[in-house]
Amino acid sequence: MFATGVTIVTARTPAGALIGLTANSFNSVSLHPPLVLWSLSQGATSMSALSTGSHYAINILAADQKELAERFASKRPDRWQGVPFSEGACGAPLLSGAAATFECFNRSRYEEGDHVIFVGEVERCSHRAGAAPLLFHGGKFYTEHPL
Repeated sequence: MFATGVTIVTARTPAGALIGLTANSFNSVSLHPPLVLWSLSQGATSMSALSTGSHYAINILAADQKELAERFASKRPDRWQGVPFSEGACGAPLLSGAAATFECFNRSRYEEGDHVIFVGEVERCSHRAGAAPLLFHGGKFYTEHPL
């Protein structure tokens, strides 16, 4: 019963292959230094690359990116096909059209239960002015509506 934003965490393997996964377990931790967190199942196929890589990006999705959220939540092998992105300063893909992006140093990881909590130190960030966020609640996607 808790509504969340939707993100896609992106990175590259040591060989340069693209990694991307949908995550709604994103949260701010600290302003000084700027830290954010997200979590990933210990059984995820991307765990090895994400736990040992130095950088990743957290792309906060806009309301018009529902298809990307579904695509990167799937196991389809062609999930990057036709997806526009630019290279972040440390190589992580930054998704075009995201409401915001955070380029993070992979500062620390904590194993808790069946997940790993990643804490990233934000090195660069940007946002798309006026973009409405993509929200997730009760197994469905939504966007904001002022009260």
